[in-house]
Amino acid sequence: MNISYNWLKQYLNTDHSVDRMSEILTSIGLEVEGVKEFSSIPGGLKGLVVGEVLECGPHPNADKLSVTKVDVGDGEAPLNIVCGAPNVAAGQKVVVAGVGSTIYPNEGEPFDIKKAKIRGERSAGMICSEDEIGVGKNRDGIIVLDSSIKAGTQAREVYNIEDDFIFDIGLTPNRSDATSHIGVAEDVLAWVRVNENHQKDINYPKLEGFEEGQEVNFTVKIEDEKACPRYSGLLMKNVKVGESPKWLQTRLKSIGARPVNNVVDITNFVLHEFGQPLHAFDLKKIKGNGIVITQLSAGTEFVTLDEKERKLDAEDLMICNAEREPLCIAGVFGGLGSGVNENTTDLFLESAHFDATSVRKTSTRHLLRTDAAKIFEKGSDPEITLKALKRAALLIGEIAGGEPASQLFDLYPSPVSPAVIELKTERVRKLTGAPMTDEEIVEILHAMNMKTRSEGDGKLRVSIPTNKSDVTREADLVEEILRIYGYDRVPFSNSINIPLIPGNFPDKHLVGNRIADYLSSRGLLQTMNLSLVKSDWYEKGKEELVYIHNTSNESLNIMRPDLLHSSLATMAYNLNRQQTDLRLYEIGKSYSQKDGKITENEHLAIALSGDWNTGNWRQQTDPSNYHSLVHLVKSLTNLMGIESPQFTPLEEHPWFDFGAEISVNGKTLGVAGKVAHSVCKVHEISEEVFFADLDWKMLIKTAQKTRVVSRPVSKFPTVSRDLALVVNEGVEFKAIESIVLKAGGRKVDSVGLFDVYTDEEKLGPGKKSYAVNMVFSDPNKTLKDKEVDKMVKKMLHSLKMDLGAELR
Repeated sequence: MNISYNWLKQYLNTDHSVDRMSEILTSIGLEVEGVKEFSSIPGGLKGLVVGEVLECGPHPNADKLSVTKVDVGDGEAPLNIVCGAPNVAAGQKVVVAGVGSTIYPNEGEPFDIKKAKIRGERSAGMICSEDEIGVGKNRDGIIVLDSSIKAGTQAREVYNIEDDFIFDIGLTPNRSDATSHIGVAEDVLAWVRVNENHQKDINYPKLEGFEEGQEVNFTVKIEDEKACPRYSGLLMKNVKVGESPKWLQTRLKSIGARPVNNVVDITNFVLHEFGQPLHAFDLKKIKGNGIVITQLSAGTEFVTLDEKERKLDAEDLMICNAEREPLCIAGVFGGLGSGVNENTTDLFLESAHFDATSVRKTSTRHLLRTDAAKIFEKGSDPEITLKALKRAALLIGEIAGGEPASQLFDLYPSPVSPAVIELKTERVRKLTGAPMTDEEIVEILHAMNMKTRSEGDGKLRVSIPTNKSDVTREADLVEEILRIYGYDRVPFSNSINIPLIPGNFPDKHLVGNRIADYLSSRGLLQTMNLSLVKSDWYEKGKEELVYIHNTSNESLNIMRPDLLHSSLATMAYNLNRQQTDLRLYEIGKSYSQKDGKITENEHLAIALSGDWNTGNWRQQTDPSNYHSLVHLVKSLTNLMGIESPQFTPLEEHPWFDFGAEISVNGKTLGVAGKVAHSVCKVHEISEEVFFADLDWKMLIKTAQKTRVVSRPVSKFPTVSRDLALVVNEGVEFKAIESIVLKAGGRKVDSVGLFDVYTDEEKLGPGKKSYAVNMVFSDPNKTLKDKEVDKMVKKMLHSLKMDLGAELR
């Protein structure tokens, strides 16, 4: 939210500097995220001066150019300036941009003035037109000033440039009281009253001059009092729509609002002044002499001010004419057919209080994040609708010549009563740690316009203003008190108390960091992808997809149901930038729903593509493949103390051409495999991609049940044996591994598969050969060949009996 320093000072009788005001705003919870300079004319005409044209003659080499000598009042020799304007003449007072100054034209980018040669003549500056320096729209000739203005006068003095500073405030959703300049001023005033003993009040706009008109034949009807608790309005006549005065345009431009016309600008001005959105309707376009606030049938077509046709939802609250034709989406956006234009002479001014939830749903449903919607969805103040309406009417009378043509319409069927909260002063001290007295607490409450009633024994009944819709509990009230008291006044303790809270072992965050360190050390890069993805990546109509209304990017419209497509999108981004060797991992969440319940699951995802090692004169290129992925998964499970995960081939999987299910003791940890071409094609990836998706919660749970035992490295040498075993085609290596480990006991260090061979002619039909490596050791002695041979013989016997394995 943008707040103008000059605008804010209109209401505050203080002389705080910009820096001090920034500190105060931040201390009261309105964090200033940045401060930028603003000038009523871009660039502030800095470096531009008034000059007097002493001589003006034709350019010797150009018919449409003139060569002038201009005195800029600096006591130096006159400037030689080449000018192309047809109206330049000797004796004129003009605006001159000297060498080194910067010009900010109405159109195009700013540019610096430099010394130049134009058709052979030196030029040391520029004589400016209105359009060239942003003070007007005339571009037919140079500006000719009053002859009484002295040469050397700064151009900014001639045009009364207003300089300002704009606070960029990070307004939190709970600050419904600070959505306007007056709201911010009231908060600042409360702080300076408590902390600086300031005694003056806010300079509120004067409304005493407002006089309503006579009763007229015009009706207003609310059909949904919950969605519209209060609706105020006024008819105005004899309005002359035109350009707004400079002061009004400057105020709006300073906070980033675009001036449109005097009526629309006044409604926007009052919105940012009071925090009360208004809307102006062209009275001639309201059929039936009346307004109805209601909902229309789902699918009703409505064209908004941005000329887009929208289909309404049955819950959208609409402002309709008496014939129930839509004029405006209540609290969100106006309609194209009822807006104010240059031909408008009579108005209906709306000032209403709409339900925050209703506006928020409609705003997000139609992706319309307007200033009005942002205020209403925080919770506008129902007690200021008439004040804002009178303020707008007075300004329209002053600026556009309009006058009230009706009585004030004010429908308020169930007035909102201020919330009353019971507050214990001792509770304030306990929660804040600040040594506030009861008197100080009451003073702070009164400074925030809260009424109090003492009930004795440190108990207060506090009436909360209706503009603080988020203050509903004692804790909320304590927070309000502390904001104004000052967080920096809370004393620090000289001691630190740390509770000893037992937690689960191992801690998933510590394990996560350890796994991330390991994968990064192996050359993988950690990614942090968005939780929002495109529904186009998935099969249409999938019930488990969690759809959202993303107002900032319509294409990212679902919460990701897996980490696969996020990883592929990241790969595609890098591959399109010629980064072909990719090793990525992510620890993140997926989202799905079933029977209306949304579930979050944590995953560890690994994605490989391209070469693992690019190769050099010392080593060959080593491409990433399925075995690289499996080895990586085994390494990290071993790091977590999870021994011997089983890899069971997948018969069919929507993600993979081939792959395996990873499990331990019958519990699935995840899947790994080569991503199918059809899946890669969604992201326009033609390279091979290998992907593993591990259930992070199950990994942690399995690691918690595993006891990691360390043992010293044996000082005795190991013995290695290789076996070529012929088995039936359906026998998996894990079966061989299990038998070898059981037969060899603790003396088997490792069992590995280094080759699979198939040949029907040599091995027979339905047969294959596994090349198995076994490593033996004894921590107490050196193993002899006879001992190893005896163990191998025992293993071969078991393999033959259990699997029918034969030694080649």
